[in-house]
Amino acid sequence: MARANRQGIRAGAVVVAAAAAVAGTVWGVATFVGPGHGAGQQPAHENVSRQTGTGTPDGGAENDGAKNGGAPQSRIPDGIAHASESGGNAVNITIDDGPDPQWTPKVLDVLKKYDVKATFCMIGPQARAHPELVKRVVAAGHRLCDHTMDHNTTMDKKPLAYQEQQILEAKKMIEDAAGGGAKVEYYRAPGGAFTPDSRRIAAANGMRPLGWNVDTKDFGKPGVAAIVNAVKSEIGNGPTVLFHDGGGNRSQTVAALDQVLDWLKDQGRPTGFPVRTAPDGS
Repeated sequence: MARANRQGIRAGAVVVAAAAAVAGTVWGVATFVGPGHGAGQQPAHENVSRQTGTGTPDGGAENDGAKNGGAPQSRIPDGIAHASESGGNAVNITIDDGPDPQWTPKVLDVLKKYDVKATFCMIGPQARAHPELVKRVVAAGHRLCDHTMDHNTTMDKKPLAYQEQQILEAKKMIEDAAGGGAKVEYYRAPGGAFTPDSRRIAAANGMRPLGWNVDTKDFGKPGVAAIVNAVKSEIGNGPTVLFHDGGGNRSQTVAALDQVLDWLKDQGRPTGFPVRTAPDGS
């Protein structure tokens, strides 16, 4: 009888453990699997929305010095930036996937028309192929951002060595194309596919991880009005707006950017650059 009881207890424990494992699996899926922006899904190890490039993983890593018990440091934090250096109701204009010989000059002309500075997130080989455009971006007072070598939206599923190669080789290509000691100041993961490792690599090499709050969805060419309306309806989400100057015909983007900047001017909303070293609170 005692032997039978022991066998029953062991069998019951197995059933309980199995149930706990199933429950844990279901919870993990419900918690971590969300909509992707581009290919791939949000990784379980990164608490970031890939649809908007938002979030501050690791409990807000902006203030590394304070976190380690010392005074706040000026080195680049690895938390994902959204806020504007200009604070208040300033808006950050960011331009991805270029430079492109047809569309980047048109984007630059619109920015110049409104005396607006933007952050250009460039693909490494594109920068190498069009150094004159990279130099023009820098000469106009805009900032540079690393958008990797191949714009692989499954970066979050790749080995560490691959992530490092994609980030650092692109940074070098962009800076070489810019010349004159220009620096790449931000890193934006393709499709928002950040990982703790990619953020750490970027920050250690002087680049603040850069998210976005407003996805204009201009890449899909939804129409000028839809792009403009996306900004107007989503600007309450935060200050950083995502546009594209690469990846195909960007005529809608150019027209919409003109309207958006005119609207921001009417609203009395200044523009600025994303934060780099100060805690952004996002």
